[in-house]
Amino acid sequence: MKALTWHGVHDVRVDNVPDPKIQEPTDAIIKVTSSGICGSDLHLYEVLGPYLDPGDVLGHEPMGVVEEVGAEVPNLQRGDRVVIPFNISCGHCHMCQTGLMSQCETTQVREYDTGASLLGYTKLYGQVPGGQAEYLRVPQAQFGPIKVPEDPPDDRFLFLSDVLPTAWQSVEYANIPRGGSVAVLGLGPIGEMSTRIAQHRGAEVIGVDLVPERLARAATHGVRTIDLEEAGSELASQVRELTDGRGPDAVIDAVGMEAHGAPVGKLAHRLTGLLPDAIAQQLMSHAGIDRLSALHTAIDLVRRGGTVSIGGVYGGAISPMPLLQMFDKQITMRMGQANVKRWIDDILPLLNDPDPLGVDDFASHRLALTQARQGYEMFQKKQNGAFKVVLNP
Repeated sequence: MKALTWHGVHDVRVDNVPDPKIQEPTDAIIKVTSSGICGSDLHLYEVLGPYLDPGDVLGHEPMGVVEEVGAEVPNLQRGDRVVIPFNISCGHCHMCQTGLMSQCETTQVREYDTGASLLGYTKLYGQVPGGQAEYLRVPQAQFGPIKVPEDPPDDRFLFLSDVLPTAWQSVEYANIPRGGSVAVLGLGPIGEMSTRIAQHRGAEVIGVDLVPERLARAATHGVRTIDLEEAGSELASQVRELTDGRGPDAVIDAVGMEAHGAPVGKLAHRLTGLLPDAIAQQLMSHAGIDRLSALHTAIDLVRRGGTVSIGGVYGGAISPMPLLQMFDKQITMRMGQANVKRWIDDILPLLNDPDPLGVDDFASHRLALTQARQGYEMFQKKQNGAFKVVLNP
């Protein structure tokens, strides 16, 4: 089959690789019909090479049609249309039973002391072949796959794999009071969807970004937008002017370590790509290499007693935090990988007509799998208005 594989920094290729096969009785094989390129895929494209091997298959936002099921997968049959969550969870361990599927004890990667395995996402998370491919082996298929109706186009359901539950959890963790306010830092796919969900739940939403097209997109559905380039050092005062002088009740950091600026952190990211893997892994695991501008901004903006919800991915182990300010402001912080299956029952009813979250036109580009290399480059460079790229094998 054809699959998108990693070969180095900024080097992804569509290769011919062996077809996946059932390996465990809880496996399923699906024929992939759509697979998104995620902002965190760009971490693999640029930063996380020390934890990848040439030929690793990428992609963690797939959906498709069931081709084959293992002997212990009674819930699926050939022909079922399914979306596959990016985290691999069993559904029956202690963590899954408490709703923390991203910490699944069955698929935790204990070698690296990390949580549940992820599709297509490095040795840190199990090195499981991903879904930017023609076919995908789905582990723990007795629990993970989400069956969806046959009729609507893929885009109606594809974002259940990651974008929708990640944004939903970001809003849930923000603990916005009824009729309250939230500022969303970063209006990429997760931030933009977070604004839509927060609005749907009745919040007043402020969106902050640097990219004019993203600001314009958010403004079309009533988000009060602030261009960070124009606001500069006045960002905090502008946000407080919109929130009775206090700051918003919550701030969602949807940027993570992809934050603009902070050249020292950016240099550290680049340097890891020039080191032998063993040394680079130590730097990634034990050095504070994140660009923390967005997170520090979130802490500064949120009102006293408010909540900061972190949906963007961070990676450094000793990144400095402004603990004095956090303590003084009595801030609550919540974060983590999305517990996908926990939120599906809340989200699915919103994926009917009239499409209140706007999923049908959420993707900006749809490309053939054979064009995946161009898709990554376009998304990374934000060319041609690239906002969300979907691959169709």
